[in-house]
Amino acid sequence: MQIDTLTPQHWKSYELIDSGGFEKLERFGEFITARPEPQAVWDKSLSENDWRKQAHAIFENNSIRDEMHEKGNWNMLKKMPERWQMEYKYKDNLLKFKASLTSFKHVGVFPEQAANWDFIMDKTKAIGTQNKLKTPKVLNLFAYTGIASLAAKSAGAEVTHVDALKQLVTWANENREMSSLTDIRWVVEDAVKYVKREVRRGSVYQGIILDPPAYGRGTNGEKWILEEGINELVKLVAQLLDKEQHFLVMNLYSKGLSALIGANLIENAFGKKNKLHIGELYLQDNFEKKLPLGVFCRFASV
Repeated sequence: MQIDTLTPQHWKSYELIDSGGFEKLERFGEFITARPEPQAVWDKSLSENDWRKQAHAIFENNSIRDEMHEKGNWNMLKKMPERWQMEYKYKDNLLKFKASLTSFKHVGVFPEQAANWDFIMDKTKAIGTQNKLKTPKVLNLFAYTGIASLAAKSAGAEVTHVDALKQLVTWANENREMSSLTDIRWVVEDAVKYVKREVRRGSVYQGIILDPPAYGRGTNGEKWILEEGINELVKLVAQLLDKEQHFLVMNLYSKGLSALIGANLIENAFGKKNKLHIGELYLQDNFEKKLPLGVFCRFASV
């Protein structure tokens, strides 16, 4: 087992400018936002005045330490569009996707996940190269706006994208169109229900991306709490992953869960994995402060 920290290496249209005071100042394409970040407990390197001079929009709510599911409002300091395009390039793969200010402080992309997009593209291509008669099948659960789905599809996978919120699946489909990709299978459903049905069907996937939120609701109001549901879900997913050619990526965002907990979950469900790679995802700002943004656990047969 390898324990490590990972940060994206190939971003050009994203930049973490500064962090601190429970906030982060970021550039998404041409536009700069300031928004809450509970992990940024240190001081800012730039002054408050510098932040306001640079930012196009600042997210405001009752407490900058609010959890990610709580709403707020964007204070617009400079003119900017309601939505705009970003892109991410890795080797021969160019992903294009929409960014937009939402009432939950997000903009439609988690930049730290680019480190996993590279892994997904590399492993999908490797599996496809090993077995040229079979297109790798990839399942993306809690798939959000689908950039990981785009990564797998651009690398040659047959992709099934599952999210409980129709508006997010619509957003993901817009991202697919921007990236000039075709034939992603969209599923609007509770992820656990879908996985249970796939297990009954005897379905098999060569790649599985598991990106559950700390808290969420299914299509019919099903309650999801990460600590309560993740053990069952990992055991179910283990029944879907191809035994010979495979990769798995799991992210955990809850502050109470460490990468070692993820490793225990995976090894309990899949058995010991010599190539298991776990650790923290982080972004580094322009003053070399490292902002932790959840943990990752991943392994592959190739």
